[in-house]
Amino acid sequence: MPREFNVAVAGATGAVGIEMIQTLERRNFPVKNLRLLASARSAGKKLTYKGTDITIEELKHDSFKGIDIALFSAGADISKEYVKSVVDAGAVMIDNSSAFRMNDDVPLVVPEVNPEDIKWNKGVIANPNCTTIIMLVAVTPLHRAKKLKRLIASTYQAASGAGAEGMEELLSQTRQALNNEVLTPKFFAHQIAFSLIPHIDVFLEGDYTKEELKMVYESRKMLHCPELKISCTSVRVPIMRAHSESLNMEFVEDITPAEVREILKNAPGVKLVDDIANKRYPMPIEATGQGDVLVGRIRQDVSRDDRKGIDMFICGDQILKGAALNAVQIAELL
Repeated sequence: MPREFNVAVAGATGAVGIEMIQTLERRNFPVKNLRLLASARSAGKKLTYKGTDITIEELKHDSFKGIDIALFSAGADISKEYVKSVVDAGAVMIDNSSAFRMNDDVPLVVPEVNPEDIKWNKGVIANPNCTTIIMLVAVTPLHRAKKLKRLIASTYQAASGAGAEGMEELLSQTRQALNNEVLTPKFFAHQIAFSLIPHIDVFLEGDYTKEELKMVYESRKMLHCPELKISCTSVRVPIMRAHSESLNMEFVEDITPAEVREILKNAPGVKLVDDIANKRYPMPIEATGQGDVLVGRIRQDVSRDDRKGIDMFICGDQILKGAALNAVQIAELL
């Protein structure tokens, strides 16, 4: 009999937590017992796993006795509060928050990018930021072949990246706008319906946002390239689900669009959608619900006099591959 594992999901009632439960089921992860944990107000409710109703328990420090793997999607503060309890119980925490991503003693992992880093975990493995995951799934095979030197990213991030409140604000503002009602932003800093906001998370050094700098530092860590030049602009757009990214890349070696397509056509986690003759290119509506990152609009950078520059457009479901699926894939590697 293959080994089975006792799994806990902390933050089970959130969008990512629910997706984690569904992903465990969909991928037939060898779960022996599944423990669903959430706040006190959610305790007693039920969620279904493989046709069986499981009662949600209140997250407590003694919740991890007998647990092998704890999938966390409850926010950085909760992860920091409970990490010792998880590790002391002998479980491995796979954490979806930003709490431990840049800690030197915590591996930051995307299985298609740096699976080898899992080996040196000390009881905690961090899930990267969703936009970083989506980008590196598409970029890493090219980096391995031609060595990435510089990358400029512009991200177009769905309202669901801001959680349930972000999605509700987009829906309510869209209704208000269509009914010619006065729109009053509550969650976002500005109107999001029929607009976009070039501001995600707080502003930090150099007037970059925290979201933008996550892309920089997390990419360098996972690619083991501290010298890699990266710049990012993150934009919230009126899309419900799935993030998009426009990437401009410079490589050490010459690279052509044909080579990019050849490299990516069999790359894990990548789906080429690059048929402009038939108007086929990545779009968030098509990426929604997919585990793969869609890649297209591949072309040579015409601003350069050499063949070292490539532009492309990518889309990925940030709740699925950008969070829940990546966490479960880490668990599978474990």
